[in-house]
Amino acid sequence: MFIVNVEGAVWNDGKWLVIERSIKEDHAGGLLSLVGGKVEAPGVNKDVLEKTVQREFLEEVGLKLKAEMAYVCNTSFLYHDTHVIDIVYLCEMEEGSKPSIVSPDEVEAIHWMTYEEMKLRSNAPEYLLEAVRVAEKVRVRNLE
Repeated sequence: MFIVNVEGAVWNDGKWLVIERSIKEDHAGGLLSLVGGKVEAPGVNKDVLEKTVQREFLEEVGLKLKAEMAYVCNTSFLYHDTHVIDIVYLCEMEEGSKPSIVSPDEVEAIHWMTYEEMKLRSNAPEYLLEAVRVAEKVRVRNLE
């Protein structure tokens, strides 16, 4: 058995949207992170991963995302003896949508940061840096 987790990398004005997870969070509390969360049992549905990313952005930072997303990468890790598969998508904000903290139990702060700024932060885990690095490659490729 495993958990499926999805995250969204959002780029705007030369910076990436990252959150600082609440210290109340059991997993990665206090660390910088992309916005995301677990896929819930959807029954029979399509685009479950993309809909989960959209739901998580609304629940955590009140941000509406466009439906079209681009796959970035996937990783796996152990969380309390449970295997987790994490999938990252490159996402775009809906016009006029702005992030704000909706779930303070999950989100301590919202930041717009460059990759270089993230690298300077002691609370930026390597997996975040790798996801953003790959998301940048996908973003540039999509512009060509």
